[in-house]
Amino acid sequence: MRQVLRAALREYERVAVVCGAWHVPALTGPLPPASADAAVLRGLPRVKAALTWVPWTYGRLASWQGYGAGVTSPGWYHHLFMAPDHPVARWLVHAAAVLRGDGVEVSSAHVIEATRLAETLAALRGRPLAGLAEVTDAAHAVLCDGDDLRLALINRRLVVGDRLGRVPEDTPGVPLARDVAAAQRRLRLPPQPQPRDVDLDLRRDIDADRSRLLHRLRLLGVEWGEALPARRGRGTFWESWRLAWQPELAVDVVAAGGYGTTVADAAAARVAERAAAAETLADVTGLVEGCLLADLPSALPGVLSALDERVALDHDVAHLMAALPPLARTLRYGDVRRTDTAALLRVTLGLVTRVCVGLPGALRGLDGAAAAAMRVRVDAVHASIALLAGAGPVDTGTAQVGAGPVDAGAAAAGVAAATAEWYDALTSLAAADDLHGVLAGRLNRLLLDAGRLDLPEAGRRMALVLTVGVPASRAAAWIEGFLAGDGLLLVHDERLLALVDGWLSGVPAEAFAEVLPLLRRTFSGYPAPQRRLVGERAARLGPGAGGRGVAAVAEESFDPERGALVTATVARLLGWDQRSAPDTVGGRRCGVVRE
Repeated sequence: MRQVLRAALREYERVAVVCGAWHVPALTGPLPPASADAAVLRGLPRVKAALTWVPWTYGRLASWQGYGAGVTSPGWYHHLFMAPDHPVARWLVHAAAVLRGDGVEVSSAHVIEATRLAETLAALRGRPLAGLAEVTDAAHAVLCDGDDLRLALINRRLVVGDRLGRVPEDTPGVPLARDVAAAQRRLRLPPQPQPRDVDLDLRRDIDADRSRLLHRLRLLGVEWGEALPARRGRGTFWESWRLAWQPELAVDVVAAGGYGTTVADAAAARVAERAAAAETLADVTGLVEGCLLADLPSALPGVLSALDERVALDHDVAHLMAALPPLARTLRYGDVRRTDTAALLRVTLGLVTRVCVGLPGALRGLDGAAAAAMRVRVDAVHASIALLAGAGPVDTGTAQVGAGPVDAGAAAAGVAAATAEWYDALTSLAAADDLHGVLAGRLNRLLLDAGRLDLPEAGRRMALVLTVGVPASRAAAWIEGFLAGDGLLLVHDERLLALVDGWLSGVPAEAFAEVLPLLRRTFSGYPAPQRRLVGERAARLGPGAGGRGVAAVAEESFDPERGALVTATVARLLGWDQRSAPDTVGGRRCGVVRE
C-alpha cells in the first residue's frame, strides 16, 4: 500500500486514501524509505488475484455492528444529503411513520410539537439548526412518550438504517457470483436486507426454480433464505421462506466459487464433498433430502452410495431411527417436484427392517430422560411409516432400484411388508413389563390409533397399570405416553376418562407431588379447547364416579368361578376365618367359599 501511495504522490500533489481504520497509522506521517518496504516484500511468492466489490449496508457502516467504519449514524447523514429543505420536519415525519408501522399511535400534532421542541432545544444550546441530538431528544419526549424501546426502534430503522448498496453490473466478480446475480434477476428475487416472507407454490415453474435456488445456496453455506414451518392446510406443494440478504453472504458466495462456476455445479460438488466426509448416518440422509429438494441428480448417486455404506456400518438403532424420517419425506413428497425418488426405495425399506429388528433391545433398560428421547424417535418413525404407506415412490412403469429394475407392484408390496414389520414390532413390545412407562403407554396409543388395538383391550391394559400395586410414578409415566399430544381420546371415551380420574383420585398424598409434574406436562400440551372439554366430561362423571372407575373395569371382567379358586388362600393371607369372613368388602362380594 505504501508503494502505491508513493507512486501516486509522484504523479499528484494531493492524494486521498480510502482504507480501513486499522491501516491509517501505517500510511500517515513521513513514510519510511522505499528500500525498507522493498526488502520486506522481497521473496514473497506472486499469485494471481481478482478484485471485486461487495455491496455494503448502513448497518455494517455503524461502529457497533460487524466490521464498522466508525459512522455511528449513516441513516441520518443520508437524510441530510437527500433532504431538499426542512430536514428536521422531514426527519420527524419519517420517525412518526416508523412508529405507526409498528402499531404506535402518532398524529400529525405530535410531529408538529416535536419539530418545535427540536428547534427550541437548538436555540437553547446555541446552535443554528437542530442536529441529531436535538431531534432525538424531541422524538424521545413527544413521539415516544419517554419510552426507550420506541426510541431504540427509531435509532435502528432511521439513525442507522438498513439500506443495501449497489455495485455496477460490469464490476469484476467470480463466475459463481455472476450466476447468482443472474438467477436473482431472472427469478425476480432481488437481494434485500430487510427480512421478508415469501410463499412458493411448487406447481408453478418460477416458484419451483426459486425453491431450487434457495436450497442450492443453503447447501453451499449461503443462508439467504430460512425455511419456515409448513402451514397447515396449505398442501405439500407449498413452501414458506424468510429472505434477508446480508453483505457477508456475498463473501460466502465468493468463498463457494471454488466448487464451480454455476450454482448447480457448485452445489453438486459441495454435496459430494460433504457426503464423503459425513460422520453420522443422519448427516447423509439430510444430504439426500437436500439433494432432491435442490434438484441435483448428478450428485444423488454418490450420496446414495455413501448412504448405503453408512446404513450397513451403523449399528446404533437411534441413528437408524433418526435417518428414516428424511428418507420417508423424500419418498412421499418427491413427486411434487417431479424428481425420481425410486432409487431410495431399497435403502429405505432395508432401514425399516433394521430398525424393527433392533427396536426391542433399544427400548429396554432406559431411564426417564432416555425414554423420553426414544419416544420422540418412535413417533418420528411411526409418522415415517405412515408416509411410506401413503406414498407413491415409483411413478413410472419400472424404476431402477439398487441393482435391478423394480416395478410399481413390487415397490408397493415392499412398502406393505415394511409397514407390517413395524406394527408387529410394536405389538410384541406394547405388552412388555420391562419397558419404561412412557414407552409402554406410547406404543399402546400408536396401536390404538392405527386400529391394531381395540378400545376395550386398551382400557384393560390401562386398568392393569392404574392399580394399587403399580408405583404411582410408573402409572403417571404410562399415562403421559398414552395421552401425550391429543386429549380427544379422553373427550370421546368416558370409560378411559373414568379410569384416569379414578386412579388420580386414589393417588396417595405422599406420591402426588411426584406424579404431578408428569401429569401437568401431559395435559398442558393439549390445546385450550381440549382441556376445557376434558374438564367438562370429568365434571359429569358425578360424585364418586372417578373412584369407581378402576373397580368398574374390574367388575366387567370378574369371573366368580375363577375367583373362587384363590379366595380361600386370600382369606388366610388376610387373617380371616372363612366362617366369619365378610361377604362384601368395599361394596363388592368377596367370593369366599364357605365350608
